[in-house]
Amino acid sequence: MDQDLFETGLAQRRATLGAEYVQKALDNADDFTRPFQEAMTAWCWGFGWGDDAIDPKTRSLMNLAMIGALGKMTEWETHCRGALGNGVTKEQIRAACHVVGIYCGVPQALECFRVARKVLEEQGEL
Repeated sequence: MDQDLFETGLAQRRATLGAEYVQKALDNADDFTRPFQEAMTAWCWGFGWGDDAIDPKTRSLMNLAMIGALGKMTEWETHCRGALGNGVTKEQIRAACHVVGIYCGVPQALECFRVARKVLEEQGEL
């Protein structure tokens, strides 16, 4: 594992998802899952999020569209919270749900809206 990418990734992961969430994920890792946690932090967050080519707000919107398209709603919820922290607005989250609906179908957009409503209510945005 590239230690520099890991450290870059750890900082970005904490900035987007929250230090408490990331620490819990790392603390819950065991001998079986720790290598994946470390590799994912280095690769996804260090390599993928660690450059300045795309700002975090735009990356968050891209993630919402892609994860929504995949139907991975637990991750979508996590990244919806992170998107708000990266400056994505309620209106932009709605637009991302619309994009999912256009390209992936209405049922998947409805799932995104259900999760977004939950997150937005928790954050006092609705």
